[in-house]
Amino acid sequence: MRIIAGDFKGRKIEMPVGYDIRPTTEKVKEAMFSIIGSVIYDAVAVDLFSGTGNLGLEALSRGAEKCYFCDNNRSSIELIKRNIANCRAEEWSVLIPGDYEKCLMRISERGEKVDVFIIDPPYKKGLYDRCFELIDELDLLAEGGLIVAEHKRDDEFPNEMSGFTKLKDRHYGTITLSVYE
Repeated sequence: MRIIAGDFKGRKIEMPVGYDIRPTTEKVKEAMFSIIGSVIYDAVAVDLFSGTGNLGLEALSRGAEKCYFCDNNRSSIELIKRNIANCRAEEWSVLIPGDYEKCLMRISERGEKVDVFIIDPPYKKGLYDRCFELIDELDLLAEGGLIVAEHKRDDEFPNEMSGFTKLKDRHYGTITLSVYE
C-alpha cells in the first residue's frame, strides 16, 4: 500500500503481518479523500483507530496541518511510528497511544478543534456511537468540520448521530463511508 497523492505520494506504507489490522483499501481511501478534499487543506485531522497510520498520513500528504494518530495496540503503535518516519512526517504528527476515549480526552485537554475525524474501528464492536458521543460532549469538531465513518455496508447509520447530521453515504463493495457534519 502506498500514499496516493500529495507531498508523500508514492511512499510505501508498511503493512501488518497477520490479520489484526484491516487497512483501508486504496480504492476506498481515494474515494474518502475525494469526499473530504475541500476540508483537508490546513486541517487538524484525527485518525482514530489508526492501525497503520495510512489514512492520517494520506491526510498530511494532501495538506493537513496536523494529524493525531490514536491506537491502543502496541504492534500498531510501532507500525504507525515507522510509517510516520518513512514519510518524514514527524513534525505534523501526534501519536497518542491508548484507547479512543483517552485520545479524545487528550485532544480536548489541548483545546484543539478538529476539522476532520476519520473513524474506522474494528467492525462489530459497537464503538461508533460512543465516539460520536464523546466528540459531541467534548465539543471537538470545528465549525464546518466533518466526521467520516468507515463501516460495513450492512450496518445502518442513522441520519443523525449525537447531534451530527449525515451528509451522505457512499458504498464501495462491502464498505460504506458515512459523512457527518
